[in-house]
Amino acid sequence: MADLEAEITIRDSPENFAKKLSAFFSNQTGAIIAYSGGVDSALLAYTAHLALGDQMVAVLADSPSLARREYRFAVNFAETHGIPLKIVETDEMENPLYQANEGNRCYYCKKSLFEKLEELKQQFEGALDNSHWPILYGVNTDDLGDHRPGIQAAKEASILAPYVDLGMDKNAIRAVCAHYNLEIAEKPAMPCMSSRISYGEKVTVEKLFQVEKGEDFLYDLGLRVLRVRHHGDTARIEVSPEDFHIILDNREKISRVFHDLGFVYISLDLDGFKSGSLNAVLDLSDPRD
Repeated sequence: MADLEAEITIRDSPENFAKKLSAFFSNQTGAIIAYSGGVDSALLAYTAHLALGDQMVAVLADSPSLARREYRFAVNFAETHGIPLKIVETDEMENPLYQANEGNRCYYCKKSLFEKLEELKQQFEGALDNSHWPILYGVNTDDLGDHRPGIQAAKEASILAPYVDLGMDKNAIRAVCAHYNLEIAEKPAMPCMSSRISYGEKVTVEKLFQVEKGEDFLYDLGLRVLRVRHHGDTARIEVSPEDFHIILDNREKISRVFHDLGFVYISLDLDGFKSGSLNAVLDLSDPRD
């Protein structure tokens, strides 16, 4: 039993995961990281740079669905740690299937991203003595049990998933970030703005603007774990129950700002914040959903 416990401790230690992740990249001749500035992709980019130096690049996909606050964080993180960064514009907003915002919206987003990265991959490989630069993204083992249509797009494009290969979940990723003393260790998850729009409601630039400005206002009030869910003329605010008092203490200001943004009704979800709460209405029988 003692030997088994020791094995589990070694296997699950942040140091061991950090070594395995570093070894994964050391076995590559280059790497292209699908980068958003979130915890998962930022650690991938950081570790790839440690192992490969400038024989890697983090690629930030910019579109109306990326909040400017998240854009600035992603750029600053890369600059702070000397990570080569390339910013590309993706065109998922031009795809009617993405705009339709059915259950597989993320499939079309990731498909657009991976097509852009494949074009970039050919440029790097052609310029560097035909070295192989695989494309990698930050899906982890926790994501495999969630509604993640982008995983199907990644499989179709043969995108590598180091965290899955190494058996790393979100807690392990955060632990490795803490091991490196990275500022992202406790950064809350912040999916794209389109994930806030109720399924079946068309994704538009105007709705994304409403969501972003609403969340920016709440962020400035001191909230960090939050979502503004867009249900047509209604904004449904999700925060942790322990932060309800911040919403209530600022009720009049929040009401005024959200009405100015164009919402008719503003509600506080009494169930509190729940990642992916809009998925409750989906039929997940389609593998791309």
